[in-house]
Amino acid sequence: MKINFLFSETYDFLFSLDDVSVGKIIKAVGLLEEYGHTIRYPHTKYISEGVFELRVIGSNNIRIFFIFKNEEAIILHAIIKKTQKLSRKDIDYVVRLKSKLQ
Repeated sequence: MKINFLFSETYDFLFSLDDVSVGKIIKAVGLLEEYGHTIRYPHTKYISEGVFELRVIGSNNIRIFFIFKNEEAIILHAIIKKTQKLSRKDIDYVVRLKSKLQ
């Protein structure tokens, strides 16, 4: 499956992190690329309205938000998760981004 970033800033953010985190991000994105729509928990989790999170667990818990569109995964946004629960603000933001793509 093809992987695209909606914003180059998201790509830059992810690959500016420490080497261990970047290695885990590459592995997680590789799994998404290989398994596409069939990838499931614990690697991904459904968030809302067709938006999923790619979960990168480590010293930094990174969440990469993406959607499936046609035969590609589009990465919308990424955060370092600092609390147990995703903030409503982050969820609303990625849902708005998704709606702009349709």
